[in-house]
Amino acid sequence: MQLILASTSRYRQELLARLGLPFTCQAPGVDEDAVKTDRNLGPRQVAEILAERKARAVAALHPEAVVIGSDQLAHLDGAVLGKPGTVEAAEAQLARLAGRTHELVTAVCIVHPGGVERITDLAHLTMRPQPAEALARYVAADRPLDCAGAYKLECRGIGLFSAVACADHTAITGLPLIWTAGVLGRLGFAVP
Repeated sequence: MQLILASTSRYRQELLARLGLPFTCQAPGVDEDAVKTDRNLGPRQVAEILAERKARAVAALHPEAVVIGSDQLAHLDGAVLGKPGTVEAAEAQLARLAGRTHELVTAVCIVHPGGVERITDLAHLTMRPQPAEALARYVAADRPLDCAGAYKLECRGIGLFSAVACADHTAITGLPLIWTAGVLGRLGFAVP
């Protein structure tokens, strides 16, 4: 059975590769902005809708494959913190998060010939209070410009936090491997 990751994210590719399964990647071509700008949707709904649309878009082209779609966003007080894109925006996002707890939503949808599997992992992260110069040093070191929330916990970003609560720590990087491995194993893939 063919396994396809409906993503161009290098972080998700690296995570899925940890399972030792052959897979290919395909850009899903989904208009994310149309969903993200819908004011009737909460952050969790946005991530779940996008994960499913990504998986279904690629599955429509490969109906016999197992397709993994995922989406992730950070939010604070209901305001979504996207990928900052610039050093200045990353520092500003981190300044908003400093000394506070926010939620990181990671939604995954696996579409396969027998149906659809879904999960949403909610991580609650508490950042230590940080002076502006510490945030600038961090951004210069990790360059988290393509990460929701502007941090990389798998790198130096872990030092920014005082607490992290989640079901699967790999979800923070973009794909909850514990759940994903379980689903893939049930579908017949040789996961350990």
